[in-house]
Amino acid sequence: MYKLLLCQKYLRTRYIALASIISVMLGVATMIVVNSVMAGFSSEMRDRIKGLLSDVVIETNGYDGEKNPDAHAALVKKVVGEHIAGMTTTVEIYGMISFEYAGQWITRPVTLIGIDPQSKAEVGPLVDYLQSYRQEKEGDEVVREAERQANEPPGWSLTSSARNYRRDRAAQEAFFREQRLHDQRQRGAAVPENRKPAVDDSVVDPFAMEAQANGAAVPPAPVDPTEPLPGKLYIGAGLISFPFEDAETGKIRTQWMVRTGDDVKISTVTAGTPQPVYFNATVVDTFKSGMSEYDSSLVFCNLEYLQQVRGMVHPTTGERAITSIQLKLKDFRSAGEVVDKLRAAFPPGLYTIRTWEQKQGPLLAAVDVESSILNVLLFLIITVAGFGILAIFFMIVVEKTRDIGVLKALGASSTGVMSIFLLYGLSLGVVGSGGGVACGLLFVRYINQIELVITYITGRKVFDERIYYFPEIPTYIDPWMVVSVALGAMGIAVLASILPARRAARLQPVQALRSE
Repeated sequence: MYKLLLCQKYLRTRYIALASIISVMLGVATMIVVNSVMAGFSSEMRDRIKGLLSDVVIETNGYDGEKNPDAHAALVKKVVGEHIAGMTTTVEIYGMISFEYAGQWITRPVTLIGIDPQSKAEVGPLVDYLQSYRQEKEGDEVVREAERQANEPPGWSLTSSARNYRRDRAAQEAFFREQRLHDQRQRGAAVPENRKPAVDDSVVDPFAMEAQANGAAVPPAPVDPTEPLPGKLYIGAGLISFPFEDAETGKIRTQWMVRTGDDVKISTVTAGTPQPVYFNATVVDTFKSGMSEYDSSLVFCNLEYLQQVRGMVHPTTGERAITSIQLKLKDFRSAGEVVDKLRAAFPPGLYTIRTWEQKQGPLLAAVDVESSILNVLLFLIITVAGFGILAIFFMIVVEKTRDIGVLKALGASSTGVMSIFLLYGLSLGVVGSGGGVACGLLFVRYINQIELVITYITGRKVFDERIYYFPEIPTYIDPWMVVSVALGAMGIAVLASILPARRAARLQPVQALRSE
């Protein structure tokens, strides 16, 4: 009992013990906050990296693709059919997108992926990312309501607002065209006769003849200006928009350089001997997955048209080629088994088969390594606090040498004296860890509000969503992490008290009583 009383006495009366408690508390709180934020970032990153990817992908090693996709799909079903929840075929090729904005042409490299929207939606959350299915928000302000119902299957049709936009744009272009012709007549300039109706000029593909010369059969453009061109696209928001800060409100706004219903130019290469091929396409929808790597590089095109443009359709049999098969599994835990079976069934020289985690392995590994390094560095903070406890306890042993001598003279054993200091160290660890856990959890709970306060005080945004691509700081609290951090801090406090406790236990009563 006297041991607990002495521990309580030392803990309550010595301000130097308070310094040890605060150091442990800050170390524990910091580790909880940083681990929770890193876990939140990691979880969000994994979700966004997974985003538009399927669980397992079978890719050809060349961009010419492999013919007879039905036979490939049948083989997949035969080998791992019991594990499959969805399957789709795609064509993937690099290309360029060009569009006009503010009087100049902007060209950007893209990954062009031919898809069937409905089957693609079966292997990944495509509908969740298409902007026509979602409200468009800027901060907390809703600037546009969803234009499609959540249960409406994805396709290549334009929304009513996009059709109206195309009609108005065609009428406007026709007006300006006629105005230019009128001005030419007024100046007496020669005006070409037998012009096609203005509506045709607004949608004719200027690259169709060149594409056909390269061996790619391009369907004719539609006459109705409200209808999209034969080439139809879902474009990543990062390719055709950019954020800016409103000078009046200070809020982050989005400036769109291309909107749904506009036509853009796509360039890529044909299958076989690579030859450049170009075509115009209509932006049917935009998508925002929350992963800048995808939103600023991916363009989805209607599969049949891309196959036709690239010359991936056999001229006589009509057989089409594909470059990948994407699979969604009923249970991702069986992914390893599925990949092994598919690798055994498909020729290894022609195909690469892997899970989405294996495909994005370097990026996921980078996140894990960063988290591990931060954990090591932060654990050193608590270790420093442990050395502080070690130094403090040595000071206490020196200062309390006579008290220790009195205790031993009254019959206290060496083990009893040693346990006093060990309990003292444990008490510091428990109190410091408890306070650190409470402070850390509170900080994590209100971290976004704290960020706003700091931003207001400093006038500088601490967490800029334009950089991190998150609307707010993501957090995830792992109970086991909290417990392990708290136990680790208590363990360090006890370990730091062992050497001073051993020194106190070895003191002889006579020598201790004679100490000044």
